[in-house]
Amino acid sequence: MTTSDTAVPEPTPEQAALFARVRRMMLIAGLTTALAICAVLIAVGYRLFKSEGRAPEAVFDAIAILPKGAKIVSSGVAGDRLVITIEVGGITEIRTFDAHTLKPTGKLKFANEP
Repeated sequence: MTTSDTAVPEPTPEQAALFARVRRMMLIAGLTTALAICAVLIAVGYRLFKSEGRAPEAVFDAIAILPKGAKIVSSGVAGDRLVITIEVGGITEIRTFDAHTLKPTGKLKFANEP
């Protein structure tokens, strides 16, 4: 026997079971970490590719002509639409505009039954 040869005793059955359990726990931890890293990379890639097709935000100056005597009652945003509620001569009207282009997309009038 030389000095580089060292005798390593065989592990006892309890030690072998402990080693197997530690290996299994390390495998589970490694797979969980790999799954988390993949999820983050997929999320980042999705955001990058999704934002590529979008046009850069532009600044718009627009003038919407309201009927004479009209009063804006409320305004809001619903999805990609700008919603303006106006009152014209006692009749309530809702006008919608595309939030990106500010082009009119619809008009809804409310009137009382005669």
